[in-house]
Amino acid sequence: MAETANSTAQAWLTQFDDALRSRNTEAVLELFEEHPYWRDFVSFTWNLKTLEGKGQIRNMLNATLEDIRPSNWTLAEDATGDAANTEAWVNFETSQARGYAHLRLRDGKCWTLLTTMQELKGFEEKKGPRREKGVAHHISKGRKSWLELKEEREARLGYEDQPYTVIIGGGQGGIGLGARLRRLGVPTIIIEKNQKPGDSWRNRYKSLHLHDPVWYDHLPYMKFPDDWPVFAAKDKIGDWLEHYTRIMELNYWSGTECTNATYDQDAREWIVHVIRDGQPVTLRPKQLVFALGVSGYPHVPTFEGAESFLGEQYHSSRHPGGGDWTGKKAVVIGSNNSAHDICADLWEHGADVTMVQRSSTHIARSESLMDLALGDLYSEKALANGITTEKADLLFASLPYRILPDAQIPVYREMAERDADFYSQLEEAGFELDFGVDGSGLFLKYLRRGSGYYIDVGASQLIIDGRVKLANGHVSKITGSAVVMDNGTEVEADVIIYATGYGSMNGWLADLVSPEIADSVGKCWGYGSETPKDPGPWEGELRNMWKPTNVENLWIHGGNLHQSRHYSNYLALQLKARMEGLPTPVFELQASHHTR
Repeated sequence: MAETANSTAQAWLTQFDDALRSRNTEAVLELFEEHPYWRDFVSFTWNLKTLEGKGQIRNMLNATLEDIRPSNWTLAEDATGDAANTEAWVNFETSQARGYAHLRLRDGKCWTLLTTMQELKGFEEKKGPRREKGVAHHISKGRKSWLELKEEREARLGYEDQPYTVIIGGGQGGIGLGARLRRLGVPTIIIEKNQKPGDSWRNRYKSLHLHDPVWYDHLPYMKFPDDWPVFAAKDKIGDWLEHYTRIMELNYWSGTECTNATYDQDAREWIVHVIRDGQPVTLRPKQLVFALGVSGYPHVPTFEGAESFLGEQYHSSRHPGGGDWTGKKAVVIGSNNSAHDICADLWEHGADVTMVQRSSTHIARSESLMDLALGDLYSEKALANGITTEKADLLFASLPYRILPDAQIPVYREMAERDADFYSQLEEAGFELDFGVDGSGLFLKYLRRGSGYYIDVGASQLIIDGRVKLANGHVSKITGSAVVMDNGTEVEADVIIYATGYGSMNGWLADLVSPEIADSVGKCWGYGSETPKDPGPWEGELRNMWKPTNVENLWIHGGNLHQSRHYSNYLALQLKARMEGLPTPVFELQASHHTR
């Protein structure tokens, strides 16, 4: 079987290589099905781009082949499947880079192709046999130690020496990207207003744990130890990020706040004003990256009478957790992850809790999600089957967003059957459930809108049992002591917590750069699925994430731990290429269809 798969894949690659070398676009297209998909991460397009259909692939090849000059397409390992359905991992090269690809053939024709840039020729990371010696084996007076040299570099950078890149935001995204850039020799400063790396996790509510499993959450280069818990506590993650930052020798400016950034068109560089330890500093990087999380500012809806409420009210991002809530009536407006976690925390600490559910929510039990949705890619079982974290990331990316729902719908259909009793009990308690508008479940909701779901780690049982009460519908108004629903029901409250989500990431740009720049970049996240909170037109990749935006030398980096790890590689390579003056012709820069 393997030999049949190998011969099928190798025959295709040989023809593909020949056609590409001869710039014969029509011969290339003959190797694809009638409705193929080619997803490229930087290697051909200097962009993150999905080509759908032969017409789009033709346009891309006609625009890029002369510059890219792809060659040497070879199997990286044995292909799998058979002659009818073949999958293969592939090595290839371009004029400037080495790449890695994933190929799916059906009856010898390409259905999906993922091509990714992995390293730039001549600018490889200094690892393995290229690693630095670290010491000069000769004795001389006045020699400086590693620590002295490191401290000197850190003292100069941002003052005598300017960084090539400034990253605004020192959470997991900024730290992971900073590590990639340091390995590539890109002088970088990470700006973080908190006092220590990891504080963005430490400052969250006390009971917070990761809902994603450990195999999904590694940082670049340095995986968690093999005894790391499956679901780590937020303070444990905070400590890991702090030590990682030190071990990876990142130029991390904690206690620093960016107050303003403008682009100097003549000098082709940014002017970034920051306050570091109370002192103003002006940085002039060529590239500016905003890495401020998965979303923008906290969103607090405006309700009639809110200003008259006599108790405490705040957004979920400010919930400290813990404390003594005995005898207090708490109303949590929202029904997604944070709302469930906070309801559970309040109930644990003595509160009389009501959750206000304004729209239906997708619930996935953690055990079922790990088994059915993640187990084949991110688990001990996957590792035993040879699926490393890196391969898992690429396999997940190998299904373009157009066809990803078809792959996910059966998973969540099975979940609904497996957990039918659980879902029935939730509905009997009055909880409104959904599996996404098309039944594609959690991951598609996350990619489309970044919200609308809860990974159940126990709070659903509180709702089933009635220990956390439920109020369905929209909020009509707020009085001095209650939340009034649109059906007239009054829910008494001593505290109101708005677990109502966040705005788009480009909201940060409006304040730190300008509203005009924010609108030029446009909405971040979502890909135009025309599902709730993800308006069209179809774009096929997440808006503005990890790729060139419509504002020169301005980038957006973020996502969960998995995305920050995987996509930081492609963003780092784009920045390194620009630093070295390599040609980086971007194919089809994404238009901006939506403002903030």
